Amino acid sequence: MTRRVILTGIKPTGIPHIGNWLGAIRPGLELAQLPDTQAIYFIADYHALSSVHDAAELRQMTYDVAATWLALGLDPARTLLYRQSDVPEVFELCWILSCMTTKGWMNKAHAYKAAVDRNREAGEADDEGVNLGLYTYPILMAADIVLFDSDLVPVGKDQIQHLEIARDIAQRVNHVYGSVLKLPEPLVNELVSVVPGLDGRKMSKSYGNVVPLFLPPKQLKKTLNQIVTDSTPPEAPKDPQASHIFQMYRAVASPEQTLALEQRYRSGIGWGEAKAALFEVLDAALGPARERYNQLLADTAQLDAILADGAVRARQIAQQTLGRVRRAIGVGPR
Repeated sequence: MTRRVILTGIKPTGIPHIGNWLGAIRPGLELAQLPDTQAIYFIADYHALSSVHDAAELRQMTYDVAATWLALGLDPARTLLYRQSDVPEVFELCWILSCMTTKGWMNKAHAYKAAVDRNREAGEADDEGVNLGLYTYPILMAADIVLFDSDLVPVGKDQIQHLEIARDIAQRVNHVYGSVLKLPEPLVNELVSVVPGLDGRKMSKSYGNVVPLFLPPKQLKKTLNQIVTDSTPPEAPKDPQASHIFQMYRAVASPEQTLALEQRYRSGIGWGEAKAALFEVLDAALGPARERYNQLLADTAQLDAILADGAVRARQIAQQTLGRVRRAIGVGPR
């Protein structure tokens, strides 16, 4: 039986945080364990280049992402893990797809439209500060996806457009040259809830409200103590569903632990006590992974070796697809 290919790209643009773990990493690791499935996960360092222009920062964030996924349980023998920049076939295919993509499609891309809106609000020209990397971002993403004959691509609701563009481009190629590229399908996890940050809004680096994933225990406790709460006295009953402390706790704790804390909320609990309970469950869940993460970052040669091995395996697949595309478009020998 042919295995389904599930592909995910992870953009290295900051230290991974609790929201990344609960919203993307943990579901991604679960998908990788499905039977009859080949999971392909790559670190999208060239995508990050559209906004990150510090070489040392980009290199370190790439290591951070690799170490995070490996520390949390990704098995590189089962799941293909590689750096995007180590697979040059991606960029050749990106050019081919660019020649099949209309400017009108790129004008409608969410990231570009958002940049234009910000410029207009600031009284700037529409394209002020917009580099071509940001503008053509969806084409590179399409190349990432179709190069590996991906069947499913896990996406959030706000990312569905990217996959739609990838499908549109692939369909254009197939219309002109025949059935050359597989059309991917989105895999939207409706069960993944928004993880609240320190201020109750969605945990996001752009809001500055994140809880970094592998903080040492003392720093983790100090950070969790910054969670915004109201002035309700400790003895007053509290609605656990209205508490973003409880929401974060529930995402990590066992059903039994969750039920016990819920009962404490309804009978009266101080916010300091609730934060302490959250610290305990997070520290217990992440302690072993934290140790492994620090070990991996202390030995980047090991990370390079794992990523290099993944790149060799990824290129074997990529070369087959690109060879098929090149023959179809008339480039090189038959």
